[in-house]
Amino acid sequence: MLHKKLLTTSIFLLLAAVVFAQSPRKSFKTGRSFNEAKNYKEAVIHFTKAIDQKPEYTKAYLGRAFAYEQMGKIKDAAEDYKRLSVFEPKEEDIFFNAGRLFLKLEEYKEALKFLNHATLLDKKMLKAYLLKIKALDKLGDYKKAYYAAEQALKIEETAINFYNRAYLGDSLQSSVKAIADYRKAIAKNPRFLLAYESLAKALLRAEQFDKAKKTCEKIINLDSKNFTGYWVRAEVYRNKMDFPQAINDLSRLSVIAPENADVYYARGSLYQEFNQHQNAINDFSKVISLDKKNYWAYYKRATSYEEITDYSAAIKDYAAVKKSGISGNVESMLKDVTARLFELNREEKSPEIVIIDPKPLKKGIVDVVENAKTVSITGQINDQSDIKYVKVNDQDVELVEDSGTNNKQFTATVPIEGAVDFTIIASDVYGNVQTSVFKLRRTEVNPPIANLITPYASDNGEVYLDSNDPSLYIEGKIEDESLIKSIFVDGATASYLIDRLNPKFTATVNVQNKNKITVKVEDIYGNISRTVFTLNRENANMLANNPMGKTWFIFIENSNYQTFASLEGPTKDVTLMKKALANYKINKIIHKKDLSKKALEKFFAIDLRDLVRSNKVSSLVIWYAGHGKFINETGYWIPIDAKRDDEFSYFNTNSLKASMQSYSKYITHTLIISDACESGPSFYQAMRSTPQLRSCDDVTATRFRSSQVFSSAGYELATDDSQFTRTFANSLTYNQSACIPIETIVSKVSKAVAKNNTQKPQFGKIAGLEDENGTFFFIRKD
Repeated sequence: MLHKKLLTTSIFLLLAAVVFAQSPRKSFKTGRSFNEAKNYKEAVIHFTKAIDQKPEYTKAYLGRAFAYEQMGKIKDAAEDYKRLSVFEPKEEDIFFNAGRLFLKLEEYKEALKFLNHATLLDKKMLKAYLLKIKALDKLGDYKKAYYAAEQALKIEETAINFYNRAYLGDSLQSSVKAIADYRKAIAKNPRFLLAYESLAKALLRAEQFDKAKKTCEKIINLDSKNFTGYWVRAEVYRNKMDFPQAINDLSRLSVIAPENADVYYARGSLYQEFNQHQNAINDFSKVISLDKKNYWAYYKRATSYEEITDYSAAIKDYAAVKKSGISGNVESMLKDVTARLFELNREEKSPEIVIIDPKPLKKGIVDVVENAKTVSITGQINDQSDIKYVKVNDQDVELVEDSGTNNKQFTATVPIEGAVDFTIIASDVYGNVQTSVFKLRRTEVNPPIANLITPYASDNGEVYLDSNDPSLYIEGKIEDESLIKSIFVDGATASYLIDRLNPKFTATVNVQNKNKITVKVEDIYGNISRTVFTLNRENANMLANNPMGKTWFIFIENSNYQTFASLEGPTKDVTLMKKALANYKINKIIHKKDLSKKALEKFFAIDLRDLVRSNKVSSLVIWYAGHGKFINETGYWIPIDAKRDDEFSYFNTNSLKASMQSYSKYITHTLIISDACESGPSFYQAMRSTPQLRSCDDVTATRFRSSQVFSSAGYELATDDSQFTRTFANSLTYNQSACIPIETIVSKVSKAVAKNNTQKPQFGKIAGLEDENGTFFFIRKD
């Protein structure tokens, strides 16, 4: 029996070994099939599988390298050939392909390493020598490239091999040998255009002008639109002082290559030598339009402008040349032209003096702080000529050129203690002088007031942070009688609209290891305030362990109505709920009282939207206590200024939903609690007939969005003494668990209210807001 078991085990192991041995071959064959079908992505998968099973499987590497190259993954293909070179150190084609691909990747040194090895294995591998020439040429190693070209010629005397040696001889400044080799390349291939072009250039450099011209004519016969043929022939004509013929050839090139700046520059230079300056100006202008940084074109155009006595245009071009830093005689020429232009432009108009800051509210009057001893003035001098000097109260001030104009700006600190005015005098280079006297008017001395909007700051300047992040984004608002000059938050410049009274501002500051921040504000009259805000990180600690995220509770309490009966219940209800919420993780409670229709619309459409977005609120509870109406299948909350029997003066709950849709994307959980008579069921999209009971262990319910509404009444009137609120608050107060879901509260409240037979609370989704079957949890504090 034991012998039989051992035999069975041996057979099993043998079969496993056979299967394992066959598996790489199977993967390889599958990969090869996909290569043949041009499905290279699948081929790579199977070749890789074969390699994983058998790391030395060379055929699989070859197949995968081919697939990679067809997919355009040249780097991967090159690496596969590189690995193959280890397994097959005597296969010259593997080294060639590795070198070929690394050359394509522009990794020239790596390519040479493999190409050198390929030619070592096969000294007659011509294709490898040709690639070596390219790599060495790219690396600038012309001597080795020349040697490689000679080796290629020994293998086969082809046109391209002669051309390569000629080109590299040219690079090594061996022009005689290069010219001979170019001719040999042409002899091998009489239509070898590139060899003709290179020969023509070599002959031009060797000053064999007639031979160069004949070569160019052969090029043009082979290709009537050949750039090099006309270009080199034009150079030949220029060297032979035959300017008309040179210009003709360049004109042909302007048609062949209309966007080539070199053509126009060369023709413009010939026009200058031929004293056709307007034509030269046209060509240099074309060059500048194609290349605005070609300062030699500016220089050449300026000299032609001088020849036609257009000194104004000449000076502009010379100024451009001067800025470029081009050396030579440009500076002296610019000086001469500037002197002539100075006399031509002499004028008698006095400079204009303008105060920029502080900007005069009335002409000739500058506002300053009442008790200021000095004032900082920023001004501008407008004049068509250069300014010689500016003096403020007989003191010279430095001028700074205003970019893009001929105007100059200046700054000065002027002593004004006991003064009623100050004087500015400006003179241009022609001696035209302007004197302006500015009267001083003293202004208010009240410092600005800084308030924070985001994050919230209490009346005593305490800021509750929602996270322990080192960076804090701040939004605030300034109150002041005057425009604001600067706002700094802990030394960081705040962003604000400088031309707006009482502007809002924003800033991002580092609060790491800080327990306070300072907002420094200065108005345009130098009044400064420094407001210190203390940082409280309790909210950050609360948020760290709150699955509901940042939770805000909004109370809307409408009690004192103008035409409806006033209510006492809402005030008591809100107080009761605030007390119950004290033991729960609520990051912020906002209490809005006695809101008009306009105030309700503005709060939900704008104020709450901005607060939610700026403060990154995750969970939002809105509690409404007050009158409600249900008319024509539409529910309303009643603003305090609503008129009886005037439906238009009521606040439509559909408006509430529409407003909340604009910022619901920022919120994960939305819960609206409406303790209002006749609020109606119009909120609901789909009633949850039996609320699904949730557990504090059901953390997934906090991850998915919820949009829920719980109303104290449907169509029935609600009483001023709210059983709804009492039971809601008691459910929170006497809860001993770590949390309590809204469904548990709904169940308790519904049972308690049902006993009084006065109301039928309703609970469901909010129509129009996204709901992913999440729910709202009240999380107790630790």
